[in-house]
Amino acid sequence: MGHSYTALYYHVIFSTKNRTPQITSELHTRLYDYIGGVVKGENGTLLTAGGMPDHVHLLIAFHASARVADMLRRIKANSSKWIHETWPDKRGFAWQSGYGAFSVSRSNLDQVQTYIENQETHHARLSFEEEFVSFLKRHGVPYDEKYVWG
Repeated sequence: MGHSYTALYYHVIFSTKNRTPQITSELHTRLYDYIGGVVKGENGTLLTAGGMPDHVHLLIAFHASARVADMLRRIKANSSKWIHETWPDKRGFAWQSGYGAFSVSRSNLDQVQTYIENQETHHARLSFEEEFVSFLKRHGVPYDEKYVWG
């Protein structure tokens, strides 16, 4: 076989530092557009983005050569720098150091996209912490609660 073919989709979740509600309504649309540009610059595609004032959910198609940790480091570093430069009053803005990244099959893309687009509905009944831990459990990711929020 002469070429490599991949379909690599990830549902990525990360929060603001200390889960402070810093993603305002004026910021979120522009932030998601900016993140989409960062992902495109890494030969990926941001399929959808959503979240709440204290965290984001991204559905990303990664290029075969992309490493999840490198992609997330670039997204977080570049978007944080952009926020500081665009909104000088948000100099204290920062992302939490960790993240969750979960693989998504092609057959579940629509379901995950709908989930991401309906964050306000989900968070009317459960907190970000409850949501994140449920993702870890559903995907069989071992974790120690004392390190999840540090």
